[in-house]
Amino acid sequence: MNIGLYQSASSLSALERWQDVVAQNITSSQTTGYRKRTVQFSSEVAGKWNINPDSKSGGIENEHAVVFTRATNGINFFTGETQPTRRELDVAIQGDGFFEMKGQGDQKLYTRSGEFRVTPERVLVGTGGHEVMTEGGSPVTLTASGGPVTFNRDGTIFQGGISLGKLSVVSFKDTAGLVPSGGGMFFATPGAGRTSVDEPELMQGYLEQSNVQPLREMVDLVLISRAYEANQKIITAVDQQMGKTLEALG
Repeated sequence: MNIGLYQSASSLSALERWQDVVAQNITSSQTTGYRKRTVQFSSEVAGKWNINPDSKSGGIENEHAVVFTRATNGINFFTGETQPTRRELDVAIQGDGFFEMKGQGDQKLYTRSGEFRVTPERVLVGTGGHEVMTEGGSPVTLTASGGPVTFNRDGTIFQGGISLGKLSVVSFKDTAGLVPSGGGMFFATPGAGRTSVDEPELMQGYLEQSNVQPLREMVDLVLISRAYEANQKIITAVDQQMGKTLEALG
C-alpha cells in the first residue's frame, strides 16, 4: 500500500471542505448577523505499519504511523461591525447575546440579526418571518392605534407611550452547542447552557453586519488552490512511479 497516495487524497478531501466553507462565507457576507464558518485541520493516526528491511538486523522492526488530514467545521462568533440604518425597527446588540425567535412548533431560534418588520397582523418578525419573542414568552404585537416604536437600551419596547414588553435576549455558556439553521439563525442543543441577559445593551437604528471579511476569504481561496495543485502533483508523481515499478516487474 502506498501511504503517500492515501495521505494526499485525504488532504484533497479536507481542502474541498475548506473551499465549501469559504464559498459559503463569501455568499453570506452581506447577510445581517451572519457568523463566519471555520475549518480546523488536524492529523489523525489511522494505524501503524511495521517493516523489517534487513533480516540481518536481528529482527528489529521500524514502526511508522499512518497519518491522515482531518477537517472539522466550526463557527466564529466574533462580533461583526455595527452600522447605522436610521430605521426604527432595526436593533443591534452591543456585546453578548442573541435575540430569541419563535420557530416551527415550539422550537426556539436565536440570531444576532435585529432587522425586524411588522406583519399585517401587527406582529414583529425577524429573518424568515419568525416572530420576535419577549421575556414573557409571547410575540411582540404592536398597538392598533399605531405610532412610533421605541426600543430602550435594555430591550423594553414602547409604542405611543405604551409598553409592549421587553425583548428576550439570551446568551449561551457554550456556543459550540449552537447549530446553524440558515439566514444567520441558530437553534440550541441542550448542552449550550441558555441563560437570559437581564441588562442587554441595544441600539435602535443600527444593524450588526456579518463578521466575514471577504478579502480574507479570497486570500484563503488562493491558498486552497495552491495546496490542491500541490497534492494533485504528488498523486500524479506517485501514480507514475507505481506504473514504472509495475512495468519493471513485468
